[in-house]
Amino acid sequence: MLLAMAFNTSSTKPPPGLWTGQVLHFACLAILLAALSLAWTTLGRPFPIAFWTAVAFPILHQIFVWLTWRLELQSSAISKTIGFAGYLAVFFALFGGRFITLAILAWLDRGSLNLDPVNQAVITTALALPGVYAMYSVQRYFGMTRAAGADHFDERYRNLPLVNEGIFRFTRNGMYIYAFFLFWALAVGFNSMAALVVAAFSHAYIWVHFFATEKPDMDFLYTSETAERASA
Repeated sequence: MLLAMAFNTSSTKPPPGLWTGQVLHFACLAILLAALSLAWTTLGRPFPIAFWTAVAFPILHQIFVWLTWRLELQSSAISKTIGFAGYLAVFFALFGGRFITLAILAWLDRGSLNLDPVNQAVITTALALPGVYAMYSVQRYFGMTRAAGADHFDERYRNLPLVNEGIFRFTRNGMYIYAFFLFWALAVGFNSMAALVVAAFSHAYIWVHFFATEKPDMDFLYTSETAERASA
């Protein structure tokens, strides 16, 4: 759960169904992929294997999270099979793969953005600083395990207090808003237009995950009192 929110929960609602929110998910994904394909074609279809591999990792990552979260809430199926440690291993492998594949694409496509060195350095720094601060804040004040969705597996995480330190002083969702600037910084740092397009896709797609998967889960995991206190 990447929102910095957790309080006592006493919800009697049933967990969201496996497909709850997923019409929105796949409809938005289709639109994003169509726009992405158009952009890639406009760029001259550079490095097709590297490009679409860098696109595939965000999709695989977010589909994996959707399936595992919902199956865990409904029947503890993940805990009973690969366990939370297994889930974390796959989660962070896919998360890391997003950076690695984007970096490979950006290196292959380096220079295509045609930024001069000064603007490239300024823009990269402006994007990287809030991204690094957001990741530091997640690690320091929120915890990467909790950020990966531990509240779906262990009810104790649902009883932790609201995080309001670091980046979370300014927003309750520093991960999705600011940490994803690191993808943009990576693209600009290599001066790559193709990587910039993928970074934009990845950033937009994480918000699809939020509204289609994470928000319905939070509505189940946390009480209405939680939402009122968090929005105060």
